[in-house]
Amino acid sequence: MPIRSPRTLLATIALATTLTLTACDPAAEAEAPPAASATVSAPASSTSPAGSGKHTLAESATAGGLTKATGASAVSDVPVDPGEMRDGMHLVVADYNRAGQTSGRRILFVGVDSVPEDPNKRREHLWRGLIDYALQNGSTGTPTTAKPYQPGPFGGSLECLSLPESANATDVICGWSDTTTAAVALFPRTTPADAARLFTAMRADLEH
Repeated sequence: MPIRSPRTLLATIALATTLTLTACDPAAEAEAPPAASATVSAPASSTSPAGSGKHTLAESATAGGLTKATGASAVSDVPVDPGEMRDGMHLVVADYNRAGQTSGRRILFVGVDSVPEDPNKRREHLWRGLIDYALQNGSTGTPTTAKPYQPGPFGGSLECLSLPESANATDVICGWSDTTTAAVALFPRTTPADAARLFTAMRADLEH
């Protein structure tokens, strides 16, 4: 291999740097067409910076003005597979009554914290499970595309979608994820915007 003089070596490095910067030119990348969004998981959405530190989930007797169901009529199992649970993780499963509600379907919440992988992937896992639960595992329909909403003070991402192909055509599913937590909820008889506002309020009481 020939030995290059310092001047030749510096010229070679400068040329290589120029070529690298040209290849990484953001303007060139901006010209690429956007990727198509998935149907079940939401398209790329704007997110707010997540709060610093590790976030955890805990059951709460009230969440966003809702009251946790108790007794024999409360949810007693885990209707949605939460994915792999490891030491140090917490699973919260609860159903909540709206103000004055004494009968009918409740709001179902499922969430996990200390997620070891990308929390967005865990949210998608929960989301698909909740869709199967809501549609009784037999629907061949396609849920609408999720839309992003304001996630609240903890930041991260919060998205909701409606289930028009469900037997209950006004059901909505929402999900959030941030640096360490992922959660979903099923809201019967509502709109995505109203469900998003309520989910944000619930999050303030369930995440710490």
